[in-house]
Amino acid sequence: MYRRKSLILKIYKKIIRSKDLSFVLSDFYNLSTDKDQILRALRKLVSDNVLIHIGKGVYAKAKFSNISNSYIPEGGIISAGRQALRKLGVKIYPTAAQQLYNTGKTTQIPTGRVVGVKDRVSRKISFNGINLIYEKV
Repeated sequence: MYRRKSLILKIYKKIIRSKDLSFVLSDFYNLSTDKDQILRALRKLVSDNVLIHIGKGVYAKAKFSNISNSYIPEGGIISAGRQALRKLGVKIYPTAAQQLYNTGKTTQIPTGRVVGVKDRVSRKISFNGINLIYEKV
C-alpha cells in the first residue's frame, strides 16, 4: 500500500470514496499546492491500475474486465468522458441523432459516442481507440 500521510494515499482515498467516474486535475488542487507533485501521484496511481488516463488532465476510475483481461474505465468511456466534460465546464446537449430518436422520427439507436456541444472543444478524450466525437448543435 502507500505510505501514511503521503499525497498518493490522500488522492487514493479521495478516489475510492468518490461516486464520480472521472476526475480532472483540479479535483486534487485542495490536497497540494504543487501541480507537479499531484501529477506524479496520479501517474503512480495509473501505473498501479487505480486510474486510467483518458485525456490531458483527465482520469477515470479503473476496473478489471474479465472479457478483455485488462483494466477499463468504470462505467465505460462514454459516461466517464461526459462527466469529465461537465467538470471541465462544457455544456452537453442532445445530438441530432438523439433528438430524432427521442421524437420517434427514427428507430436508429444513437451510439452515444457523439456528444453535442455548442462551443468549440479541443479536449480529446479516448481509451483504446474509442474517441468521444463532438457535434456542434
